[in-house]
Amino acid sequence: MNRLYAATLAVALASCTPNGIGSTGGGGTGGGVLHTIDINLTVYGNATNTPYGQGAGFKPLVINVNVGDTVAFKNADSFAHTATLIPPGKTTNETQFPSQYPFSGSALSQSGTTLSAGWSSGELQASSTSQTITVDKAGTYLYGCAIHYGAPMRGAIVAQ
Repeated sequence: MNRLYAATLAVALASCTPNGIGSTGGGGTGGGVLHTIDINLTVYGNATNTPYGQGAGFKPLVINVNVGDTVAFKNADSFAHTATLIPPGKTTNETQFPSQYPFSGSALSQSGTTLSAGWSSGELQASSTSQTITVDKAGTYLYGCAIHYGAPMRGAIVAQ
């Protein structure tokens, strides 16, 4: 009976996560929540207006997280993508996606594990999940796919 209760409680809690995304406890330096952002240009390919410009290919396009939480990207598409921080100097006061391609060749290689220090999932093949990125500092972090940036495959993480 205890197993049934635990399973029911787990399902109920998972359905109440912020932004309608799957989350599990732990993983963050402050005992925060793990947020998984789905990558799928095939399913989420329609350009959508966000406060930062047009975005597509990520679900959710804009996510609110807390310092101490963690974020990971899961490629649910049938071909490769990246999730790569747009360097702050390439944005307009970190409030708008740059119109020009903002990445260097290093975006195709995995790097970084903290949100504020710069990071890239590297080239994620179908069904792959990125490294876990710790939300270490409040702010707005714009990111995109280095392969499909013009699609416009872009999203934002807002850390509080």
